[in-house]
Amino acid sequence: MSAALNIIKDPTLTYRQEVLALARLGESTDTTLRYSDAYYAAKAKGALCDLNEGVMPYRPRYICPDYELLFKKGCEFLELDPPADLLEAVNVLEIFYCHVPSITAYPVYLGDLDKLLEPFVLREDRSYAKKVLRLFLRSIDKIQTDSFVHADIGPEDTVTGRLLLELTEEMQLAVPNLTLRYDPEKTSDDFALACIRCMLKTAKPSFANHPMFVREWGERYAIASCYNGLSIGGGGFTLPRMRLYECALDAKSPEDFIENRLPAYIDLQLEYMDKRVRFIVEESSFFKTNFLVTEGFVDQAHFTGMFGVVGLAECCNYLLGITDNKKGFGMNPEATALGLRIMDAIKERVEKHVAPYCDAYDHHYRLHAQVGIDTDGMDDSPGTRIPIGAEPTMLEQLEVNEKFHPYFPTGTGDIFKFEETYIRTPEAILPIIKGSLANGLRYFSGYLENNDVVRVTGYLVKKSEIEKLRQNKQSLNQVTVFGKGAQDGGHALDRRVQHHEESSRQ
Repeated sequence: MSAALNIIKDPTLTYRQEVLALARLGESTDTTLRYSDAYYAAKAKGALCDLNEGVMPYRPRYICPDYELLFKKGCEFLELDPPADLLEAVNVLEIFYCHVPSITAYPVYLGDLDKLLEPFVLREDRSYAKKVLRLFLRSIDKIQTDSFVHADIGPEDTVTGRLLLELTEEMQLAVPNLTLRYDPEKTSDDFALACIRCMLKTAKPSFANHPMFVREWGERYAIASCYNGLSIGGGGFTLPRMRLYECALDAKSPEDFIENRLPAYIDLQLEYMDKRVRFIVEESSFFKTNFLVTEGFVDQAHFTGMFGVVGLAECCNYLLGITDNKKGFGMNPEATALGLRIMDAIKERVEKHVAPYCDAYDHHYRLHAQVGIDTDGMDDSPGTRIPIGAEPTMLEQLEVNEKFHPYFPTGTGDIFKFEETYIRTPEAILPIIKGSLANGLRYFSGYLENNDVVRVTGYLVKKSEIEKLRQNKQSLNQVTVFGKGAQDGGHALDRRVQHHEESSRQ
């Protein structure tokens, strides 16, 4: 049976999901853009992965429009005037979102919603504003049906932010993903606790280290997709990844890997990225004719390439001959130290590379801890995370995270599953988040163990929707299939449950 026939006969795909799958199939079969034989050999053995970007790119992978500009001047192409009230504001956004492309075909960044909508919300009766926002969130969930769709709030406490948290709890939606940009100098404890309560019940918002992101990107940054740091008015050209465990399989020792094998794989991934970036800018029409560019909502200078890595834990354990993950990376000081050496080597080589068209970043790519895909299985844990099933207590795990998160300006994070009693004591979690962010943690996510909405690797799904797929039924959220695959192959939802007594003893 042909690949196309498999798609159209799949009972679990909605019509729109079929269209997107057929489009990706066509995109993946073109032969215009070619790479070296060495690159194809590395890809064939699984050491390098293009994350299904397609052979011939026709738009950047991630796009973060300037929505403040949209509200200031409107959009000529879409015939949208600047909004005058809350109803017009959400209507303008709903229309605009439908025309923002990405690798998923859905917008991966919806804007800093509290900041955008606060002036309009404050002019309205609170109950009316909440009704409009409810309809707005419902439209996002039913139209932008992909959990990589992401919005941000904070760092300041706002009426709009509070309403969004209330509605997130009430509506229990997996879309959109949500991040609180947390700053201890700007985010009140009361607002942070409201976010923690919402996070426990709905797996969002996550907590981003606002001061860290500001140092790296400036004030105008976005958290998009899973947890990706990017510039507002820019985005990410491309995100391939090195599967570090597979890269290590032909190494004779840790030294051989770091000195000989690793540099070769890094260079092959940089070759891939350079060719894709040049093609997107020089050959495709996006930066020449797309209204997002011509009207100033994005600027090519503010895009960069995202150099992804995955499976550091398994790489280190393999190189040291460790077969029990519970005695390896994250618990074993030698394995963790090797992980730092590997990351130092990757960071140094990537930073020396002169990348095309990354004008705002001194022509350099930036590192990304990739969350994995549904077909990875147990061989490659997301980014630099400790493998599921081998996690120590939360605070021990955070101590490891704090060492590795600073390497990744374009995103990394970890996820913690809490026992149900934490919903009565969210104040027990706040000092843990505060201390971890102060010590270098970039991004913290969590949820209660019995939630329906859960965080898989970085995106959110409903367990009830996964069960629909198991029964050969359709799920509106197109990433539910990824959640099912991540659970079936990598036990992504079986992470350690965090208990009160363990964290209180630390």
